[in-house]
Amino acid sequence: MKLKGLRWWIIGLIGLATVINYIDRSTLAIMWPSISSDLGMDKKDYAIILNVFMVAYAVGQSVSGRLFDKVGTRMGYVIAITLWGVSSFMHAFARSIWSFSFFRTTLALGEAGNWPGAVKSNAEWFPVKERAIAQGIFNSGASIGSVIAPPLIATLWVAFGWQITFMIVGSFGIMWLIPWLIINKKLPDKHPWITKKERDYIVSGQHERDKTGKEIKGLTVKQILSHRESWAVLVSRFFLEPIWWLFVGWMPLYLAEVYGFNVKQIGYFAWAPYVGAAIGSIAGGSYAGKLMAKGKNIDHSRKKAILIGGVMMFLGLLATIFLANSALKFVIIVAFVLFGFQFSISNIQTIPSDLFSGKSVGSLAGLGGMVGVFAVIIMNFLVPVISAYSYIPIFVMIAVFVPLGVAAVYFFAKDIKPIDTENINQ
Repeated sequence: MKLKGLRWWIIGLIGLATVINYIDRSTLAIMWPSISSDLGMDKKDYAIILNVFMVAYAVGQSVSGRLFDKVGTRMGYVIAITLWGVSSFMHAFARSIWSFSFFRTTLALGEAGNWPGAVKSNAEWFPVKERAIAQGIFNSGASIGSVIAPPLIATLWVAFGWQITFMIVGSFGIMWLIPWLIINKKLPDKHPWITKKERDYIVSGQHERDKTGKEIKGLTVKQILSHRESWAVLVSRFFLEPIWWLFVGWMPLYLAEVYGFNVKQIGYFAWAPYVGAAIGSIAGGSYAGKLMAKGKNIDHSRKKAILIGGVMMFLGLLATIFLANSALKFVIIVAFVLFGFQFSISNIQTIPSDLFSGKSVGSLAGLGGMVGVFAVIIMNFLVPVISAYSYIPIFVMIAVFVPLGVAAVYFFAKDIKPIDTENINQ
């Protein structure tokens, strides 16, 4: 049996896992008005629970990067999604800040593997010129999940309440394992279902260092960080990740506080900005791929896409300060911001596979995610304090982060291209 376009089936499944990932992590925020009312909790409790998640997520990004490099993407995903699916289900039994924090910790450790796992899988299954669009498809899963989550969770909440809703969404990941284990049998060079044409196409479009068929030894963290280009990933993600997470983690509460929305209203309103994000994910990867198809090198293509997305983010965040005087205007502007974010981040997240190969790709991707999460943790401590007076300083802060994040790519990565690690590995 041969399956045409097998690489697209693989990235499609990873995209679906990302949809499930964001449904699972969004459930608490969307239902928080109901949960907090039932259990007598407040916004400060929510901030603590959210930051417990982020700390575990930061650790998980680093650990899972090494895990995926060690056991491979197939089994790495089995471990990660089993952990987060069961953890999401168990939220139904949480009754205090401590039990919620415990299940958010295990949820975060599982969910964190999705990102370094996807970067590594894309490096294995796609030629260089298609990696950004593959990353865009994967990233669009986060946006699509964020579009689906509010109305789905609100509908389930109305029908069953918050406990049963956690059980239902927690089961999605476990069911995903069935097609994953059936379709993702081996890597491209040994997969029994891949056509010779597709295998040759993937190999011919990869970096020269990847075509030898030799196992490439993974670099240590110290060796990875010794290369200036690696810091382009770390610093840019430190400044840009808070933009995405501000809206994922706090927009439901913002709509409740500023516009008086309840869970049902949040559910049928908060999805709209993520339509823009989904489109931006595909557009950013596609744009960089088209530049390469026209003969532009990796460095030019990545940086131009990152810059364009950065300009969109910056202008959109300024608009949230000066133009968002109604709920409708706010979600439209946020859709523009998240379009720009995903336009940029789909290319930034691809840089590890542009620089390194083999077992080092997942490690750098995981480190980048971990550093980005630390910035989010700082922001999450500030939001409940600052928002007691106004959300405007928060929007100002993340607007300032945008040029810093984009500049980091230009400053640290003078030329985005494969790094010669042969001498290191000898």
